[in-house]
Amino acid sequence: MQMPLSRNLFELLREQSGRYGAAPAIIAGGVATSYTELYTQATQVALSLRGRGIRRNDRIGLLVSNRREWLDVCFGACGAGAVCVPLSTWSTRQELDYLLADSGVAMLFALARFGDRDFAADLASLAPELATGGACPRYPALREIVLIEPRAADPFTKYDDLLATGGGQASDLAAESGSQPEADGLILYTSGSSARPKAVRLRQSGIIENGFNIGERQGLRPGDRVLLSPPLFWSYGSANAMPAALTHGAALVLQEKFGAPGSLALIERHGCTALYTLPGMTNALLRDPGFSRERVKTLRTGLMIGSAQDVQDAAQSLGASEICNIYGATETYGNCCVTWHYWPLEQRMHCQGPPLPGNELRFVDVETGEPVPPGTPGLTEVRGHVTPGYWGASAGQNALSFTPDGFYRTGDVGRLDGDGNFVFVGRSTEMIKRAGINVSPAEVEDILLRHPKVEQAGVVGVPDAERGEMIIAFVVPSRDSVVTSVELIAHCRSVASRYKIPDRIEIRSALPLTPTGKLQRRELKLAAAELVSKRQEARNG
Repeated sequence: MQMPLSRNLFELLREQSGRYGAAPAIIAGGVATSYTELYTQATQVALSLRGRGIRRNDRIGLLVSNRREWLDVCFGACGAGAVCVPLSTWSTRQELDYLLADSGVAMLFALARFGDRDFAADLASLAPELATGGACPRYPALREIVLIEPRAADPFTKYDDLLATGGGQASDLAAESGSQPEADGLILYTSGSSARPKAVRLRQSGIIENGFNIGERQGLRPGDRVLLSPPLFWSYGSANAMPAALTHGAALVLQEKFGAPGSLALIERHGCTALYTLPGMTNALLRDPGFSRERVKTLRTGLMIGSAQDVQDAAQSLGASEICNIYGATETYGNCCVTWHYWPLEQRMHCQGPPLPGNELRFVDVETGEPVPPGTPGLTEVRGHVTPGYWGASAGQNALSFTPDGFYRTGDVGRLDGDGNFVFVGRSTEMIKRAGINVSPAEVEDILLRHPKVEQAGVVGVPDAERGEMIIAFVVPSRDSVVTSVELIAHCRSVASRYKIPDRIEIRSALPLTPTGKLQRRELKLAAAELVSKRQEARNG
């Protein structure tokens, strides 16, 4: 499929509106919005922003769940020449305080409430002056807060009232939107090694080009319906799923908050052909009492973050037979490596695919920083579709995160296989040094997950006087299965080298996971250290 000509998000929407017209661009809350309707609404938002004095490079905050308004405001901000700054709808009042101060947004669009969060009350507490039209000393850049679905007593501007004030013509926006292919389109806050979330700048041209290439790897085509349950404020949603779908004339089917029953209903009702999933989501769908292959029979492709077993579960058990395995980070526009959808499943399970067009990978020694021989694991560095740098307080980390010749230091250990495909080995900070040999926790987890009675596995290292570190594994059995540590040790010995066999395996009912379904290794490390300490006390006692 040919990549769209536009390199600006608002112009992309205009181009796709002319190409796909009445075809659905998004389906949210059971309502389909066509490409033309989405462009018309984004234009209205852009004109309203211009009427409010928003100018080029101003930042527009977006505290909204997966709804149509999220896309209206995002594309509208770009149409006005501004930059969209999505904020997490999981944010507490204290977290919002930091995000508003660090981002320097000029306007904030927010849901009045979402789940158990009362954002209208939080914002009234943080910026009471704006509720009465005054200036806010706490956030000097912030001029106005706009509430979506406010209650009668809520302060601030109502979203519908703002839209009613917009004037002018779409042609008035050309000077601001059309000439900015290298301008920032999104600033995404992401967690990482720092104490505070990092603000990652993403250029509009990179979002479109990389997103299109991700869609190509999935085999997306006009008419596809792509279920997006992960939030749009993650790069997985906004820098990945959104441009991948819209550059291919597909429709994004939005779920405000993931829940297995709701996801199954959306897949069945709208005939979703693709989905963006995570290990926890896949497992929840498969365990749901209402799951059946008949309900998900339309699934074909999509993206999956996880182990080889996770990819296999999504392809075979869930039925997305062409699901793609991926690697990347927010700093690399969501993904920099993706497998091809038509590859054999075995190949997709055990690598994350070749670099996407425009991306270059290199690998350096963990200790020396020197290049490692081809095929040898090393610290992974990426150049190409990479953020131009961090914003706000995190801009101070640019020198540490990027090399002088433009490579982003991912902090991950990986390698290229003989076919030029990226193989993820593990986080450099998570590698276990056992008797002088580096052991990847991800590799040991994959070994454990090959056992038919294992559903989840988490592996960490703890200090050991004799071997440097011990390997401690935590395992969750499959539903209705009983498995012992002795059985699992025997399994590991049958398929893995001796230095990869866990020293201890603990059977648990659940593992600590982040909201994205990623393992909280810090919590596992604390649990492992406590186990070893108690064992040592018992010996000494």
